[in-house]
Amino acid sequence: MGITQFDHVGVTVRDLDLVTDFFVALGLEIEGRQFVEGEFIDTVIAIPDSRTEIVMLKAPGGGTGVELSSFVRPDPVEGSPAAEANELGLRSLAFQVDDIDAQVERVAEEGYGLVGGIGQYENIWRMAYVRGPEGIIVALAERIG
Repeated sequence: MGITQFDHVGVTVRDLDLVTDFFVALGLEIEGRQFVEGEFIDTVIAIPDSRTEIVMLKAPGGGTGVELSSFVRPDPVEGSPAAEANELGLRSLAFQVDDIDAQVERVAEEGYGLVGGIGQYENIWRMAYVRGPEGIIVALAERIG
């Protein structure tokens, strides 16, 4: 009884293709893409006559997924794309990587920079926040010890 597993995190975005490409460049794989509308979604999100397109992403090793959702109707409502770490609400999506320097370089080539720098916690982790498309903060962490 109760929670049996952590399935996915949902992120609502304006440009589904742009954000999908960003996460695929990080190494996630597309599980599926589809439109959702009708009684089911209207009931769950309490927005009548809604229509959204979703992309489900997973890491190559499986685990918790990322659901990207872009509303066709009603129009999306702006959030805070320049939110800082102390703003209430969803702060970041975190992924463990095998080479943080290479990942940071890869996203920089796509035009996405670090929020701060690459920090090291004792001899255990190296970690950085990257601000991706639409202000999404992605935490990249490399286990070093």
